[in-house]
Amino acid sequence: MLDTVATRPGPPAAGRSIRGRGDEGLSKRSGILEFAILGLLRESPMHGYELRKRLNTSLGVFRAFSYGTLYPCLKTLVIQGWLVEETAPDGDTPAAPLAGRRAKIVYRLTAAGKEHFEELLAASGPDAWEDEHFAARFAFFGQTSKDVRMRVLEGRRSRLEERLEKMRASLARTRERLDDYTLELQRHGMESVEREVRWLNELIETERAGRVVRPTAERDDNDNNQENGGRPGDRGTA
Repeated sequence: MLDTVATRPGPPAAGRSIRGRGDEGLSKRSGILEFAILGLLRESPMHGYELRKRLNTSLGVFRAFSYGTLYPCLKTLVIQGWLVEETAPDGDTPAAPLAGRRAKIVYRLTAAGKEHFEELLAASGPDAWEDEHFAARFAFFGQTSKDVRMRVLEGRRSRLEERLEKMRASLARTRERLDDYTLELQRHGMESVEREVRWLNELIETERAGRVVRPTAERDDNDNNQENGGRPGDRGTA
């Protein structure tokens, strides 16, 4: 059963956000969820269960969220005019629903919702570089223009390089006071950041060269084939 939405003084005009637009709309976790929902529904209409499944499997940042988080967000997007609720086709629901059961509600992106999602895709401010924001933004890079992708990637790299510099300075100051396990944990954190910086460098180089990004698994397979003297596989597409 869908969660009820608290009574409001009056719904905002269609296409107008309660929180604001652009980067401001992505400043909170609810903004990230809104962005992801609009992006997935741009591909095709979905009902709530399917949408939650896609958010869980495709976007790891949403693995822990619940229906209690999803449905209020969906209802808000409907009020804003970015989504519409439709009853699922007859093939998706029983001909005579059982007593007490409701027909499935399918959510579809409106023209205003598509326009708003395009605005969010074009945003490339500091919010897009943060950990959870970046993961959601990167998941929709296939729908993002190249210049925006470059700004987000370079911004993320700059943010991580700053973080890495602070981590190294902190480790140098406190090394003598740390036990072996705490020291190893700090080193592990630094190595994780260093790996992501190297990954970002590769992505940025690929974007600048205009090459197609290959899936990591395929790159690993090709590298193994070359190491074993085999013929490297054909390049794939992302």
